[in-house]
Amino acid sequence: MRLSRRHRAENQDSFIDLLFNALIGFVFMFAIAVIFMNPIAKTGVIETKAEYLVTVTWPEGNPSDVDTWVQDPAGNLIWYAAKEAGLMNLDRDDTGTTRDILTINGVTIENPLNQEIVSIRGIVPGEFTVNVQMYAYDPGNLEAQGGPVPPIPVTVKVEKVNPTVKVVFFDTVNLEGQGDEKTAVRFTIAPDGDVTDINTLPKKLVGS
Repeated sequence: MRLSRRHRAENQDSFIDLLFNALIGFVFMFAIAVIFMNPIAKTGVIETKAEYLVTVTWPEGNPSDVDTWVQDPAGNLIWYAAKEAGLMNLDRDDTGTTRDILTINGVTIENPLNQEIVSIRGIVPGEFTVNVQMYAYDPGNLEAQGGPVPPIPVTVKVEKVNPTVKVVFFDTVNLEGQGDEKTAVRFTIAPDGDVTDINTLPKKLVGS
């Protein structure tokens, strides 16, 4: 028996619906497979290979150049001319506002943050010393006006990164002027990685 045109059209519509549903199912399964192959990254999580971080900051937009000096138990010394020593790295030598301005296609981009970070990539038992030095003091126009020249507050933070981030030291020291060097903190890393014997006894590192 020959099917009427209406019946044939209904059969074709049913077949098209079946193909469309199969296509939707295929796309859905493909999307699930892609998600499992490429897991969604956790936002706000920054992996670091360091065991400890020493962060030095001074007021944003301040043109002065503050240097970070860190000495490990073996006598290795990190500073702007030796950015890698032992298991320590100076991640950035911040020179105040000197390298903080960039012009692209006539548009000026400025980063006011003044910050240096030293990473310690392993557990090295013994005492570490963190000093800060005013390499280049720039009080702006205060000195020209004959007014009092203020000190520069420098904040030093030491963090134990693994297994979770823990701040083991946080304080601020004032650098009084050109060449001023101060010991921000001395701390001891125990064989198990704990930080002990935190103190601020002065120890000269610049020129040592």
